[in-house]
Amino acid sequence: MAKKVGVSEATVSRVLNGRPGVSDATRQAVLTALDVLGYERPTQLRGERARLVGLVLPELQNPIFPAFAEVIGGALAQLGLTPVLCTQTKGGVSEADYVELLLQQQVSGVVFAGGLYAQADAPHDHYRLLADRNIPVVLVNAAIEHLGFPGVSCDDAVAVEQAWRHLASLGHERIGLLLGPGDHMPSARKLAAAHALTGGLPEERVARAIFSIEGGHAAASRLIDRGVTGIICASDPLALGAIRAARRKGCDVPGRISVVGYDDSAFMNCTEPPLTTVRQPIEAMGRAAVELLNVQIGGTAVPAEELLFEPELVVRGSTGQAPRD
Repeated sequence: MAKKVGVSEATVSRVLNGRPGVSDATRQAVLTALDVLGYERPTQLRGERARLVGLVLPELQNPIFPAFAEVIGGALAQLGLTPVLCTQTKGGVSEADYVELLLQQQVSGVVFAGGLYAQADAPHDHYRLLADRNIPVVLVNAAIEHLGFPGVSCDDAVAVEQAWRHLASLGHERIGLLLGPGDHMPSARKLAAAHALTGGLPEERVARAIFSIEGGHAAASRLIDRGVTGIICASDPLALGAIRAARRKGCDVPGRISVVGYDDSAFMNCTEPPLTTVRQPIEAMGRAAVELLNVQIGGTAVPAEELLFEPELVVRGSTGQAPRD
C-alpha cells in the first residue's frame, strides 16, 4: 500500500488507524489506493464513501467511447475524483457484474456512457439497485424512460435533420437510414425524426445492424440493392462499413453512393474518402455529465431530466451530388 501511494508505511498506518499528522490529500490518496487494490476499509472508515467514480463503457473499439472516457476522466480528476474504467467484453464481465463490483468499492457515483439503459429489451435491475442505494448516476445518450436518472444526450432528431437536408441539397431523393437494433433508443429517435421529415419513410429504406464495421457492411449492402443513393448511419463504424459495402459492389463513394456517419470520432478525417459525419459535442457533454454527478455527490438532488446538446454536421469527402441516372 505504501509503495502504491509513494509514502511511508508509518503514514499508511496512521491513516488506517485514524491518527492525526497526515494531510487531507495524503489521507485521501491512501484511502483511494485501498479501494483500488480491493482491500476492505477498517471499520471506523467504512462510513466514508470512496472518492472513486465508476465509468462504465460498452466497448473501446468504437473511438467515440475512449473519447468520452478521456473527457470524463479528466473532468473527474480535476474534482479530486478517481475514475474506475469498466469496459464490457463479449463473454466477459457484464454491466450488472461491474455494478456489483463498484458497490463493493463504495464508489461515490457512476457515469454510464453507452450501455443497456439505451436498450428497451435489456435487463435493467442493476440500475434500480444503484437507485435503491442512493448512488449518484448520470447516463450519457438517450436512456429509456422511467429509470429516474439525469442524463446528457446529443439531439438525435437534429442530427438526422442536418444529415438529411445535406443529402437532399445534393439532389438525393432515395435516402436510407442505417440504424442500430430495434430496441436501441438513439436509433429509435433517429428513425422518428426521419419519419417526421418525410411524412413516413418507407420500410425498405431502413436497415438495422449491430454497431460494427461488419454490421454496417451487411446492412448497407441491402440498402444499396434497394436503390438508395444516400445513407445516413447511426455511428461512424457503421458508415465505414457502408463505404466498404459500396466499394465491394463497384459503387464509387461519393460518385454513386453518399455516406454520412455519426459521432465524428477519431481519424474520420483520415479515411478514404474523409467521412462526412455529424459531430457529437463530446467535450461539452462529458463535462456536463461530471457536473451533474458532482452536484449529486455533494448532496443536492438533481431532476431526472435529459440535457440535449446540439450536434454539428461536418462535411467532408464521402458525400457528393446524387447520380443522374
